[in-house]
Amino acid sequence: MAQKLEKITSRDIDFTRWYTDVVKNAKLMDYGQVKGTMILKPNGYAIWEKIQENLDKKFKSLGVKNVYFPLLIPESLFNKEKKHVEGFAPELATVTMVGDKDLGEKLFIRPTSEVLIADFLEKEIKSYRDLPIKYNQWVNVLRWEKTTRPFLRSSEFLWQEGHTFHDSAEEAKKMTLDILEVYKSFVKEILLIPVIDGQKTEHEKFAGAKETYTIESIMYDGQALQSGTSHFFGDNFSKAFNIKFQNKNQKEENAYSTSWGVSTRLIGALIMTHGDDNGLILPSKIAPTQISIIAVNNSEQIIDTCKELKSQLEDMYRVEIDNTDKSFGFKMAESEIQGIPLRIEVGPKDLADNNVTISDRLHNNKVKVKLSEVKNNVISIIDKYDLELKNRAIKNLESKIFKATTFEKYINIINSTPGFVSVPFCGEIECENNIKQESSTVSRCIKDFDVNDGELCFKCNKNAKMHTYFARSY
Repeated sequence: MAQKLEKITSRDIDFTRWYTDVVKNAKLMDYGQVKGTMILKPNGYAIWEKIQENLDKKFKSLGVKNVYFPLLIPESLFNKEKKHVEGFAPELATVTMVGDKDLGEKLFIRPTSEVLIADFLEKEIKSYRDLPIKYNQWVNVLRWEKTTRPFLRSSEFLWQEGHTFHDSAEEAKKMTLDILEVYKSFVKEILLIPVIDGQKTEHEKFAGAKETYTIESIMYDGQALQSGTSHFFGDNFSKAFNIKFQNKNQKEENAYSTSWGVSTRLIGALIMTHGDDNGLILPSKIAPTQISIIAVNNSEQIIDTCKELKSQLEDMYRVEIDNTDKSFGFKMAESEIQGIPLRIEVGPKDLADNNVTISDRLHNNKVKVKLSEVKNNVISIIDKYDLELKNRAIKNLESKIFKATTFEKYINIINSTPGFVSVPFCGEIECENNIKQESSTVSRCIKDFDVNDGELCFKCNKNAKMHTYFARSY
C-alpha cells in the first residue's frame, strides 16, 4: 500500500497532478478507449448514484417527472434554433454513415436535448390545461472538448437535464430560480461545498437563453468551477418550434420554458474541495460507504463483533465490513485514499478490554470506545466531522474572495492569489472578450446591480452596470 500512497503528489507542489493521482488511486475512474471518455469504476459511479438519489427526490417534490429522449438529433431539427446551433457547433459529433451507406441527413449525437424535447412538445401542448410540463432525464451527452480532464471536462459525461414549459413567463422564471435553490442547497448541505450564486453575463449565458443562473464554487487552488446552471428561455424555444397553447382568454400564446442541469463535474468538485495529500475525503451524506469496519484479523470473535457492530449501525448509516485477506495496514490506507468518513478497527487487544478504535478521515485521530458506546460516539463523531469539513471549505472560499477596481489590480490578484474577484463591469460582450483574451479569465456570475454613480468598468472605463465576479476556471 505504501507504493500507492507514494503516487499521490502533494497539492501544493502540483495541484493538477495531485488531482489525477487521487482520481486514479481512489479507484473512481479509468480512461476510456476514445480521447476524453471515462470508465466510471464502482467507487466513482456509487458517488454519482448518491447525487442522483438526492437530487431526484428534490426534483420530484417540485412536480418534475423523469423521461428519456433519443441520443441522435437530425440536422434539420437542430438547425431550427440558430443561436443554439452556434453555441454548440464546435463540439458536435456527427453520424454520417450506417454500415457502408451514407445517410441522407446528418445526425448529431446530443450535446443537450432542448431541440428534441421542444419538437416533441409542439405536438403535446395545445391548451393551458396541458401546462406546466416538467421533465427531467438522467443521460449521457457528448461534447467534443479539445482539452479534457476526468470529471471536470470530458467529451462524454453523465448529467441530468431538466426541461419545463409553462403558461406564463413569471411561472417559468420562478421555476428557473427554484431549481437554482435546489442546486445551491444540495451542494452546500450535502456536498458541503460553499458556493456563490447569481446571473451569468451576456457573454457567458447559455446559447439561446434569455437569462442563465449559476452556482460557482472555488477549489483549493483558487480556480472556479461552475457547479450547476439553470436557464430561463422565455418564449425563445417555443417560437422556434411553434409551441403554442390556447390561454384562458381563448387566445393563442407561445409557451415559456426553462432548462437546467448538473453533471459528474460535481465529483470533480468534491475531490478538489475536500481532498488532501492522502487522497479523497467525502462528506458523510454523499459517501457510498460512510463507515468501514476493519477487521484486524479474521478470527471468529472479531468477525462476529464486526457483524454485531454493523447490525447496530446500518439502520442509520451505510456500513461495510472489510474482512478481506489484505494486510491491516493496506485496509487502513485503502480506506483513507477512498475517503471513507469513519473507520472502526476491531482487533484482539481492544476486544480483550471490550473496546474498539474509531478514527475519522479528516483528522485520523484514534479514539478507544467501549463496545456498548459505539453508536452514540459514531453519531457525535460523524456530525463533528461534517461540520469541520464544511467550515474548512467555507474558510477556503472566504480567503479567496477579493475586490479590484482596475484591470491592473485585477491581474495582480489573479496572478498572485487566485480566487473570485469582484469588479465593476460594463457587462458588454466585446469588453468581456478582451478580458478573456488578455487574462485567460471569464466572468463567473453577476454579484449585484447596485453600482454607484461614477463607477467605471474595471477594463474599458465605460459606466459600470453591475458588480461581477471574475476568476480563472476549470
